Amino acid sequence: MNPVREAWCRAYQAAFRAAIPVMPYREPFILESTDDIAALCTVLGIDSIIIVTDEMISKLGLVNRTLEFCEAAGVKAVLYDKTIPNPTIDNVEEVRRLYLENGCQALVGFGGGSSMDCAKGAAARIAKPKQPVQKMAGVLKVLARTPLLIAVPTTAGTGSEVTLAAVITDAETHHKFPINDFCLIPNYAVHDYRLTTGLPKPITSTTGMDALTHAVEAYIGQSTTKHTREMAEEAVVLVHKYLKRAYDDGNDAEARQNMLHAAYCAGIAFTVSYVGYVHGLAHALGGQYRTPHGLANAVILPHMLRAYGETCHESLAKLARLIDLADASTPDAEAANAFIAWVDEMNESMDIPKYIEGIEERDIPQLAINADAESNPLYPVPKLMDVDELAEMFRVVGNLK
Repeated sequence: MNPVREAWCRAYQAAFRAAIPVMPYREPFILESTDDIAALCTVLGIDSIIIVTDEMISKLGLVNRTLEFCEAAGVKAVLYDKTIPNPTIDNVEEVRRLYLENGCQALVGFGGGSSMDCAKGAAARIAKPKQPVQKMAGVLKVLARTPLLIAVPTTAGTGSEVTLAAVITDAETHHKFPINDFCLIPNYAVHDYRLTTGLPKPITSTTGMDALTHAVEAYIGQSTTKHTREMAEEAVVLVHKYLKRAYDDGNDAEARQNMLHAAYCAGIAFTVSYVGYVHGLAHALGGQYRTPHGLANAVILPHMLRAYGETCHESLAKLARLIDLADASTPDAEAANAFIAWVDEMNESMDIPKYIEGIEERDIPQLAINADAESNPLYPVPKLMDVDELAEMFRVVGNLK
């Protein structure tokens, strides 16, 4: 990256870092069961809600108990189950229309990150009816009071139940972009581990590595705080101890509950301290090829950590020592490489591929432009990269070199 743009990026990031103490960050109130949603609505005087989910969650019947409890409590629950992976502007607009047609007073994002992002995007559109979704891309472009948001994660990875981000895809341009605003942090989050038991192994593995990516990117960036470092460390420790257990035995209640907490801690960490180029690349791939976000993050993470080189060795070494991959006498570079090797080993042990298949060389220039537009100057990465360098990273993760 040329020195002038590098100076601009670092100045921009420094301004955001300085503002962290006065930013209105908050954490949702945690409910322990989906059964509590109907009771909460009754207490708050809400008589109509929309549940935003996807077809698989709906077919598995995971929302049925919530629908039954709402009906028994006299709360009308409208079901929208057409959310797709990497939710589109069309999904957002469909939810908004149903919300208004049915006089709803709250949105429930029920599922993985896609369903929660779709609900957040719809909440933003309801709050700002004259502002297209595309115009909300970036930071603090909503700035309005949204309807009540309840997030119900059915995977342990995205952390979307605690974040201020909603990631939406423009299906026409294949551009995937984040909307970041404090009003998008859910008011309530439901941590019901029963919803995550029996998840397919590929979903367990990739969403778990997604949580690890959130924690690591927040930890190695230049906008950490004491609290976000603690949250990131706790997330890494929990992923190290419980992800493979949850993968091997989907009904391991202790592992499932702790992975939900790991995702939550990681979500707190990156909400305040942001992510990095792993996400910039993953979002671009999701927009172009609909690559599942957790899979993209899992594959890209070790490649990007190696590309950052010594700029992240000290931070990665601390994480390595925390999970007993190294000790105090191990040099930082060696400890950092041990951590990256562990990430590789985790991926391999859970059948996550080493590369992303299907990346076309002809698409890389636009992919790099999209990743650059999202990442720079916002993400406080340990090492700045420009469009050409990001293009090279797409070739690395696509095994095109």
